Order: sequence, then structure tokens, then C-alpha cells
Amino acid sequence: MMINDYTATLKYNSEDKFAPIPPAERMLQTIIAEPWHKVRQPDFSDLEGLCFDREGNLWYVEAKASASRLHKIDMKTKEDIVIYEDPKKRAMSAVKIHKDGTVFIPSVGPDFNSGYIFTINPDGTGFEVLMEGHVYDDLVFDSKGGFYYTHMLGDVANPIGGVYYVHPDRKTVTPLLERLCCPNGVALSKYEKVVWITESNSMRLTRVKLDPEGGPTDIAPFGVNVPYTFTGGGVADSCYVDDDDNLYVAMYDQGRVMVFNPAGWPIGQVLLAGREDGFHLGSTHPMIRPGTNELYICTNDPVKGAWIFKAGAFAKANENGYQFK
Repeated sequence: MMINDYTATLKYNSEDKFAPIPPAERMLQTIIAEPWHKVRQPDFSDLEGLCFDREGNLWYVEAKASASRLHKIDMKTKEDIVIYEDPKKRAMSAVKIHKDGTVFIPSVGPDFNSGYIFTINPDGTGFEVLMEGHVYDDLVFDSKGGFYYTHMLGDVANPIGGVYYVHPDRKTVTPLLERLCCPNGVALSKYEKVVWITESNSMRLTRVKLDPEGGPTDIAPFGVNVPYTFTGGGVADSCYVDDDDNLYVAMYDQGRVMVFNPAGWPIGQVLLAGREDGFHLGSTHPMIRPGTNELYICTNDPVKGAWIFKAGAFAKANENGYQFK
């Protein structure tokens, strides 16, 4: 009987058991983000929603329903204080700040069916529910004072999510795009010609071109395409546009941020230190500090804890948006 002697053996690379970089993305320009700030928590929860205010403070939320706390970091001293804790524990999911200082908080709800958007003052007072009825994950202001938000429901078998526009009167709501697979992050291009959407459950980057002739009540898409489909496990999470109109997408369960040029081509990636050993994979939100190219990324790890990482971006922060004008 002849016995085959197999000498070639498959061997793991260091990342294969955790989150290997897909082959098509290994040649992208790649840098490593280093830990910048560890969040002290009474119980472990996810970090989300990095956002800078006009005074330069960094805001974020603990998104787990059992926590649901809003934080502010003084960038000069690194003092990290809890501004507000949601008594209903409805899982705050992002932070966006109006140029008058009002803090807007979307919520997905503890069971993804009872979210709301509420507003509070910068000192944590003045709680007011703005709207409810959807699963609100993220929002972005436009120059008119309206905003787009994601309704984070749906999957490939049941695409029932959508992105909606709330007009400046804060009463009129117009669908931008529906039948989506769990839309997560939403970002507006520098000159408001494009809305970017990450669909978590289909792993798609969706690009909506807005009607260039559209007025304040005309929010219909001028064109919709999918310039990129992500590979591997995890989900495409929150996103942000820099001053060169590049898009930064946090990849949850992959410990990295991918960067796309204005047309949707991938041009770079930022890996979080420790991901090669299976740590800090829960990267959720990228944000650039105004006046700099300092890129901050929040992440979550059940062993190492919740952290904010820091690296250098392609360009400075986009300050063309409604918040800073």
C-alpha cells in the first residue's frame, strides 16, 4: 500500500484567528494607531460617537444600555467627566453638537425598537425628546440646520432600514433612501453633494449623490451606487469626512479604520495596536480634531477595556460643516 507523504502544511499567520486583513487590502497604505486615553468605567460598555465641540472638547458616549453615559474630555488636561446618564438606559449611540452648543443624542434603544433622539444643554440639563419611533444610530447636520439620520434596522433578507432627512423646522421628515440593510454611519461630503452610508448587515458602502438643483424641501437622491463592498467578519460602523473629502470608516470587530477618496476608492487604513493579538477589535467611530490632522478612534475590548486611539490622518478636520460655520 502506498502512503502519501504530504510535506506542505498550512500554517496560521498571526492575525488569522482574529481579523486578518483581506488580500485585496493588504497593499493599502497602512499606519498604526496607538492608545491615547483609557476610559474608566464602573462596568464595561462600548464607546461610540466621538465629536468635538467649538471649544475643542471631545465628546463621546458609552453605548451599552446598562451604561448609556455621555462624556466630555478636556483636551488640554485629559479630564474626562460624565455630563449626563440616561435614566431610561436606552443605549445612546452617537453625539452631534449644534453650532449653538445644543447636544443631539441619537439612541437605538435597549432592544433596538424603542430609540429616540434627544437634546440637552452642554452642562447636561434641559433634556428634551426631539423625536422617537425609529432606531436612531447616527446623524449629521447640513448647512441649513437640518440633519440626516440612520434608522438602524434590516438585513439582507429583510431590508427595512433607511436614512431620513429632518428639515430645519425639526418637524418635517423626508426619506432619503429606504430598503437598506441596517444603515449605521452617515456622513455628508464637504460641499454637501454626497451622503455616505455604511450598511452594516450587507457590508456595503453606499454613496448617494444629492440633486445639485435641489432646494431645502427637495431631498430626493440624484444617483445611488455602492462603490465598495467590505470583506470578512464584523460590520462597517460609523464614518467621517475630512477636509479633503476623504471618508474614514471604522470597521467593528476588525480593529481598524479604512479610508476612501471622494469617489469611493480605498486609499489607506489605520490599524489599532494590539489587533494582531485579538485585542481592540471593537473599533466604532473615527474623528479628526479641528485645526489638526489628529485622528481619534474609539474602541472596546472585554480584556483591555475601552480606549481612544490616536494616529495621523490624510488631511485636517472638515470645518465646513454646520457645526463650525
